Amino acid sequence: MAFDVIGDVHGQYDKLVALLRHMGYDESAGAWRHPDRTAIFVGDLIDRGPKQLATIQLVRAMVDAGSAQCVMGNHEFNAIAWVTPDPEHPGKYLRDHHKPGNREQHQAFLDVVEGTHWQKEITAWFRTLPLWLDYPGLRIVHACWHQPSIDLLQQAMGSNQRLTDEMILLGNRKGHPIYEAIEVVCKGLEVELPAGTSFTDKEGKVRREVRVRWWQEDLSTYRIAAIVPPGDMAVIPDEPMPAEWQRYHYAGPPVLFGHYWFNGTPKVISPRFACLDYSAAREGPLVAYRFDDEKELASEKMAWV
Repeated sequence: MAFDVIGDVHGQYDKLVALLRHMGYDESAGAWRHPDRTAIFVGDLIDRGPKQLATIQLVRAMVDAGSAQCVMGNHEFNAIAWVTPDPEHPGKYLRDHHKPGNREQHQAFLDVVEGTHWQKEITAWFRTLPLWLDYPGLRIVHACWHQPSIDLLQQAMGSNQRLTDEMILLGNRKGHPIYEAIEVVCKGLEVELPAGTSFTDKEGKVRREVRVRWWQEDLSTYRIAAIVPPGDMAVIPDEPMPAEWQRYHYAGPPVLFGHYWFNGTPKVISPRFACLDYSAAREGPLVAYRFDDEKELASEKMAWV
């Protein structure tokens, strides 16, 4: 396997073209291609960036040509829910158009496609994307490889490997097991903070739950386990995590993922884990990992522009 796994693009078309060129891809017969390698996108192609449509067209052309694959991120799932009518609430959609923050998060994409044929066509294509890719020596997922959630979703999807209409509906029904599983795979594991503890995330939303560094072995305390902006770490209590979290441990081959807005110089987290989201939607680089069947991930295999 020779894969170039690319992090969250978020409409940053120019960075994507520069990264592909940097890695030896050329545009021919309507798609970017490499003579010996396949690109894999970890999802979150849309929202935030300046060239939404061009980004989708580039990635979709590569997928159609067989020179790339793409898994679904939470932004693709949200785009599907935005246009899917809610059968139990006539006139409304699975993703509430009036809930604070929903439109704002999605606005860059809506500015380009809302009310056009592109919106229906692109979201229909999003529905064809798998939630993960599982190879003998490598796993790719948008946010979190959590085997119980993946097993539940796999059972519901069957051999098709794609979300069904019912799963999309249930994936927008908070509290349903399908909702919880999709949340974990596309957004990451969360734990409720102790009573009276909260922080404000990068979107300005007050959070009373915190995302967990599921990839590390030590999840003994909230502060060790939490994923929060550095300035908020002081408000996370240095208290023991619930017992079930302290027993959590990933067992499997290396995992490449995005989603978490890392910063600094790109490097692997450990020989088995690498996050490829280095905040390209803002001022950070667009990052890829160049995988060649190695048993352990290495920072020198990271590429970025």
